[in-house]
Order: sequence, then C-alpha cells, then structure tokens
Amino acid sequence: MSTLQYGRVNYHMAYIQLLGTSKEMKKILYTSALILTASFCLAQQTEVTIIGNIHQPVPNYNANTLYNILTKIHPDFLLQELDSSFFDSDFQFKENPTENEGIASARYIAQYPATKMRPFDFEGRNEYRKEIGSRPTDGLTIDLLDSLYNQNLLSKRQSEIYKTYEGLLEPLMVAASKSLEHFNNSKTDSICAQRQYYQYTMLPKIINVREEFSNQFHTKPNGEKISYQEGFQLACNFWDLRNQTMAKNILKIANNNKGKRIVVLIGFMHRYYIISELKRLISHNRNIKLKEFYEY
Repeated sequence: MSTLQYGRVNYHMAYIQLLGTSKEMKKILYTSALILTASFCLAQQTEVTIIGNIHQPVPNYNANTLYNILTKIHPDFLLQELDSSFFDSDFQFKENPTENEGIASARYIAQYPATKMRPFDFEGRNEYRKEIGSRPTDGLTIDLLDSLYNQNLLSKRQSEIYKTYEGLLEPLMVAASKSLEHFNNSKTDSICAQRQYYQYTMLPKIINVREEFSNQFHTKPNGEKISYQEGFQLACNFWDLRNQTMAKNILKIANNNKGKRIVVLIGFMHRYYIISELKRLISHNRNIKLKEFYEY
C-alpha cells in the first residue's frame, strides 16, 4: 500500500476515534475507509493481456483483425515479441513492419499516439542461437529424425514418441484456422504445452541415444563444429531461457507502469508458457491482473 493510501486510512481511523463510543458510526466510517482504500488499489491495478498471434496474414486472421481487438481494449502499452534492435530511440519501428502484430500496432498508434510500444524479447535472440549452434541444428535434427521415422528406422518406443509429437500439431492447426478465441484459450494453451513438452523433453530421449545425431555436425560461425545432438539440446535449453526472460521483461514493464493497460503480442505457441510464468511471478502481487482480450 502506498504512503497516500496509508494516509487516507489513518485519517479515517483517527476520525473514528474522535467520535467516541458510537459503535454504529464507527462501523459505517470504518467500512467507508476500507471501500476507499480498495477503490484506490483497484485504480492502481495494472492489466496485462497476452494475445497469442499468427505472425503472417491468413484468411481467418490478419492485421485488421488484431487492430479491431486493440480498439476494444484501448491499451496504454503494446509489447512486441522483438528485441530493441528493431526500434529507434523513441521505440518506433525502424522499418515498416510486415507481420500482423507490427502492422496492427503501427496503425493503432497512428490513431492513438499516446500509446507506447516496448520490446520484451530476449536480446539478440537470433544471433545468440547461431553463435551457440542451436540454429540451424534444431531444424536439421528434426529433419533427420523425421527421415528416420519415415524409413521405419526408429524403435517402437521411439516411433511412438515421434508420432505423438507429430500428431499434436493437427489440433493446433485446426484451432489456428478459426477465430482468435480458438487459439487464445486454456484448451489450446494445454495442447501447445504438451507439444512443446514432446519437442523439448521427449524428442531428446531419441536424439540422445542414437549415433546418427552424435555423428552429424554443423559448423558454427566461429569455425567450431557442433553435433546435432548437442545443438538440439542447446535449443531445448533456450526455449526455457527465452520464455522465462520474456516473462521477466513483461513483469518489469508492468511494475514500472502501475495502473496501465498492457497488451502483450506474442506467437500463440509461447502463450501458455508466458501466462504460466507470469502467474508464478505475480502470485503474491494483487496489483497486476491477467486478462483475456475477450473480457473487454
């Protein structure tokens, strides 16, 4: 509670004491003090809305769809799944955006110029992945694994793992072909979480025991060689690191802008992780409230 809130409550409590023994009046004024304090706290509450996006325009979802949603929410801040390199010193895009989030945000800010943009992604994410060798080994590893599966070279258990991983993509594609509500809800979040669990926890159970992945190498920018096996594990580690970093960056912006309405624009496959991590980080913070876009 802020100093101002304490001052308001103390003032009312002191006034109650001056009234002497009138129990009914004490009760009324004490209740009034609590209501006043609660109202002040609610006025300072920061609202954070995580919108999971499809980055490129598709028939069912494009920049116009997102723009119309933003006009209903009226955010004070639009957080972009980008790092600072995409922005100038005034946090405007250096180049014209080409993805749904950027196009909709630029249009919204042109209409409501008081709205602010901020990046929240892991700084230098693409360069970092290339430098450590997790990219392109992550994609090369999946391609090799897919080839082994299609040639029936995996064991029965390994085939079951890969088949489950592949199968989890279908319901996500179905959800993504519908309206935004269909890929921004707890059910789809749960499927995303399961698929990413299989990608980053179950697939390594295959990759880490097969020589095909330890004997295939990629050359990093510094000239060092890295095996597909090692590179894929680094990609798994980075999935956690990146999402946890993004959640911390979102929370930092929220804490520095109390009472504001913040919209976070992110790929919908990240949504479950960001929401879960934010809930963990703000579990004892009543001043930050997570909301869905359809609650406005």
